[in-house]
Amino acid sequence: MLLVVSHFGKMTYSFLSRIKVLSFFIVFFAVILVGKLFIVQVVRSASYADRADRQYFTPSSDIFERGNIFFTRRDGVQVSGATQASGFKIAISPREIIDPEKAYESLATILDFDHDSFLLKASKSNDPYEEIANRMTKETADKVIALKVPGVHIYKQKWRFYPGGSMAAHTLGFVGFQGNELSGRYGLERQYNNILAKGGDTPYVNFFAEVFSNIRANLSSEDEARSGDIVTTIEPEVQDFLSQKLSEVATKYNTDSIGGIIMNPQDGSIYALDAKPSFNPNEYSLVKNINVFTNPLAENVFEFGSIVKPLVMASALDKGVLTANTTYEDKGYVIVDGNKQINNFDKKGRGPGTTMQEVLNQSLNTGMVFVFHKLGKQSMYDYMLSYGINEKTGIDLPNETSGLISGLTSNLKNTREIEYANAAFGQGIALTPLEITRALASLGNGGNLVVPHIVKEIKYNDGLKKDLSYPTTRVKISEKTSEEITRMLVTVMDKSLKGGLAKLPHYSVAVKTGTAQVAKPGGGGYYDDRHTHSFFGYFPAYDPRFIVFLYAINPKGVPYASQTWADPFLDITKFLLNYYEVQPDR
Repeated sequence: MLLVVSHFGKMTYSFLSRIKVLSFFIVFFAVILVGKLFIVQVVRSASYADRADRQYFTPSSDIFERGNIFFTRRDGVQVSGATQASGFKIAISPREIIDPEKAYESLATILDFDHDSFLLKASKSNDPYEEIANRMTKETADKVIALKVPGVHIYKQKWRFYPGGSMAAHTLGFVGFQGNELSGRYGLERQYNNILAKGGDTPYVNFFAEVFSNIRANLSSEDEARSGDIVTTIEPEVQDFLSQKLSEVATKYNTDSIGGIIMNPQDGSIYALDAKPSFNPNEYSLVKNINVFTNPLAENVFEFGSIVKPLVMASALDKGVLTANTTYEDKGYVIVDGNKQINNFDKKGRGPGTTMQEVLNQSLNTGMVFVFHKLGKQSMYDYMLSYGINEKTGIDLPNETSGLISGLTSNLKNTREIEYANAAFGQGIALTPLEITRALASLGNGGNLVVPHIVKEIKYNDGLKKDLSYPTTRVKISEKTSEEITRMLVTVMDKSLKGGLAKLPHYSVAVKTGTAQVAKPGGGGYYDDRHTHSFFGYFPAYDPRFIVFLYAINPKGVPYASQTWADPFLDITKFLLNYYEVQPDR
């Protein structure tokens, strides 16, 4: 009896083992089947769609393929900034056309194209290929095929498309021909061309990478050669609002050019970056002046004047040679190097007992010369260079430059006192908008020099992703000094801007304006009737989430930056506070 039970137990064990093995193979083949379906329906869907199209249309050997560029909304949703549009192009083989006139008459019932141009192309009897229409819909292509005109062929076509039109045009750039090569030109299209450029059908897709595509990976520099999409920090609503405000100011004051930056001063993420005049990258070939393609925010330098004053004031505060309540006698002018006179903007004196706070409130040049004298040449040199004003910021855009026109370093290396005195109130210092924005951000973020950047993530075609990180370095001022200069700039907002009417009762905002003469090309002095108006502010001031920088070149009919920029800045500030639902800080 015991032997029978033992034998039965062995049979049961054997049967269960077979069931387990069979179950394993069923599950294994099910996973493979699901994987194949995933690859066909999701990963390779675009590829198979192309193959389906090619069953009915003549295949093209040079179908354009390129990665996408995404904007990122405040809620994390990605919005297409640059993508591919699909359609068809129509071409003729002249040597196959029997009757060119009859062919034209047939095609003209569907296509709107020039008669003489068609006949000229059709007359090239030895030519196998001439394009007559581009970017046609499938419906139009089907109608052309139905005509069955000898020598007419349809090709699948893809092209670069920018859904936002001119939105962030300088940031995106465009794709165009350079010689015979189609590649990124200007902006992110050029900067990340190696990643965005790719071949037609990807021959291999890592299925498991696709399935677990939410896994982040730290990839080596060698991986940068792989193709994929890029995700930016640009927030489309913020970008659009900034663009509107710049257009309003440009129209109102007939500016030569204008620009603005909205950035997170804590980490350098740029939410909006815009300059005008601008262009539509979908129609870049219509632009007559190619200088419009240049991004002035990274590639051009300007003298911004008085917005440099807080950098010098913060240096003196940090050095301990003065406080916000330190006073001097303001005569309205000061003599430097024995015979060189520097005046206040209005050539008026405020008398004895004028505080450093009033120097910023009223933007007094004589007061900044006093600050320089307290600070000294070497200290001023060391502090100012620590703000990175003679360096490229490292932004991920092509052709970035740094200060060029009578640069600060050459001024401060000069033994003449006048060079330092002028630099103290921003004259003779030419910087890119990105350089000055980064330097000013350090005043509000505790003394950190961030790297302004636009791309935050790369999504590779194999399913892996890479989160990009950017370094932060220290400037010379301490966190305590950062708080002190911020307090002074908040006072400028609350008591000086628009006579105190600009104050926001529930939010602290640190601001400063700048009005500077425009330098003549080639170092020939300054124009008497042309000025640059600049403005910056960060908020909430003591733990800022945003820094806004604005400038206008040669606005007409308005003398001071406070008049040009106060209201647009307030509009932008209120929009950002509301849009991001920022909690009041006072």
